[in-house]
Amino acid sequence: MIRMLLVLIFFIASCSTKAPEPVFPIPSERQLAWHKMEYYGFVHFNMNTFSDMEWGMGDEDPSSFNPTDLDTRQWAKVAREAGMKGLIITAKHHDGFCLWPSEYTEHSVKKSPWKNGQGDLIKELAESCKAEGIGFGIYYSPWDRNHAGYGTETYISYMKNQLTELLSNYGEVFEVWFDGANGGTGYYGGANEDRKVHKRSYYEWENVYKLVRELQPNAVIFGDAGPDVRWVGNEHGYAYESTWSNLMRDSVYAGMPEYAELYSSGQENGSHWVPAEADVSIRPGWYYHAYEDHKVKSLPQLLDIYYKSIGQNSALLINFPVDRRGLIHEKDVEQIMKLSTKITEDFENDLIQNAKLVASNERGKGYEVENVLENEWESYWATEDGVVQSSIEITYPQKIRFNRFLIQEFIALGQRVKSFSLEIRTDEGWQEIYQGTTIGAKRILRLGDHFTDKIRLNILDAKASPAISKVGIFDAPKLLVQPVIHRDREGKVYMEIPESGVDIYYTLDGTIPSKSSGEQYIAPFTMKEAGKITAISIDQNSYDSSEAMVQNFDIAKSNWRVIHDDPNSINIIDDDPNTNWTNPKNEVIIDLGELIHINGFEYLPPQGRYFSGLIFKYQFSGSVDGKSWKDLSIGEFSNINNNPIKQEIRFGKTQARYIKLTSLETWDGKPSQYAEIGVLTRD
Repeated sequence: MIRMLLVLIFFIASCSTKAPEPVFPIPSERQLAWHKMEYYGFVHFNMNTFSDMEWGMGDEDPSSFNPTDLDTRQWAKVAREAGMKGLIITAKHHDGFCLWPSEYTEHSVKKSPWKNGQGDLIKELAESCKAEGIGFGIYYSPWDRNHAGYGTETYISYMKNQLTELLSNYGEVFEVWFDGANGGTGYYGGANEDRKVHKRSYYEWENVYKLVRELQPNAVIFGDAGPDVRWVGNEHGYAYESTWSNLMRDSVYAGMPEYAELYSSGQENGSHWVPAEADVSIRPGWYYHAYEDHKVKSLPQLLDIYYKSIGQNSALLINFPVDRRGLIHEKDVEQIMKLSTKITEDFENDLIQNAKLVASNERGKGYEVENVLENEWESYWATEDGVVQSSIEITYPQKIRFNRFLIQEFIALGQRVKSFSLEIRTDEGWQEIYQGTTIGAKRILRLGDHFTDKIRLNILDAKASPAISKVGIFDAPKLLVQPVIHRDREGKVYMEIPESGVDIYYTLDGTIPSKSSGEQYIAPFTMKEAGKITAISIDQNSYDSSEAMVQNFDIAKSNWRVIHDDPNSINIIDDDPNTNWTNPKNEVIIDLGELIHINGFEYLPPQGRYFSGLIFKYQFSGSVDGKSWKDLSIGEFSNINNNPIKQEIRFGKTQARYIKLTSLETWDGKPSQYAEIGVLTRD
């Protein structure tokens, strides 16, 4: 019996094929678990929410922290329904205020009116994440602008004590997030001074990492240098066309000035496995500001972020700036759910399941090409040792249409592929439609529509025999959104849509266009007079259409002139909302070039992330000759500081060649700023 068993074991061993050798560095078990999460959320909610700042100074009064309807279950529910696998909370930001009743400071929720000082937001969120079945993570800023001992050894003990609280009392943590910003001006217990630290040695990072490992052995640690997960190097949410999970980790430290340029995309021959995490806020700011309610990222922007992060070998961390109520704002919820719906649509039907696959080389039993159809974490196709250049031909019984191609490496063996290409068979033969470099955990090609019955994936170069775990082919529905319409100073009209394979149709008479009744937009056209443009986007294949975009325009500004010797003053009549002008005299006069009838004016405040000099109280005047002026409207832009959108003011119809906008008072007392000034002539 024993002899028969030994024979059977020998037979099985002789039939199996040896796995490829790993190409180092390779991910740890905790890193592999993190890779599977792929997409999760950030929550920036802290003292800055109530001080209306991004970086607080540390002298804020704890009594300011007082959310009216805080609901961490709403946060976790939104994240789960959006497809996110976890949430990371700013437990302590640079201002030092703590969202849990820390034993080691009074600068925390226990001194706030929220729940009469008895609240523990970290506990509430940890429980909410558990209830919703998603992971829970901790952000902790090493910098503390409140603590009197920052810059001394005393603070390092304080930091370790607080991390011990956070990592011991709230259950499983999937990621510990350390910010790279540290050292500078601050309150520091009343010292109000500038304190610099040695960024590489001050925090005793090796001991801090050891503490995290002891308390949360399954958590990955995020930082510029890792050690487990690295910053992608920008706050746009974009990874790179070539993104390596390998990093020369010993050459990097937190807050390194040249990090983004030299290290953020990883290195082909990096010494450690430190994959990228792309972080981005759903609004311009990381914390909630009411004046950004109209600046929540659009679906095309969010979808672009998805494909340029997860689709380029990076995890994606999207931030929710929770508002003063203690809720993810309804506009943020609306947009993140649109993204979730679109991602589901794009990858709903994997067309590769209907194809026949043939590889140019197979390693042997257990590594067949059919493995790329299965779960990407459990099996893979591999070639024989020494066979790098290889291909997979994917054949269909009839032509299909596709526009997405997904490919993943079996990263447990390391990141191996250095370059690859994609071809389709046409009536004239094989045609290359893409050539790229790295693959890694996931690469998604966002292509135009292609019709073919045969697709070929070519591995052109690799560090060793390729190990491909997953290939997917999809025909994503077109992103049908309202066209973006804008007009320049000369009156030339431009229309844009974010995707190919979609046409734009428009009308100028106010009716809703269609493929049969509207004019197709082919190139910019001129419209100098006041008018209305109604436009829709139409899928070239299905003929489905978007909702209509209706854009009203007044007379073009081609003949206008700002009467001022500052050449930058033209910015306020260039019809570009991204250019500004600061006027120290708080008064601007514009020559309209001819006598016209006007019945109102427009003021667009600066549209950048940071601005000042927003006009609060104004006086608007008109003149026929530029000498005798008539006041046409005097008032205030009441909510412009919280909602800096275009202001339209109407008055009775009058004739004017010259207009004058006087800033009687700005919100912050600083010189007035303008993005655009216009007149209204339409009824």
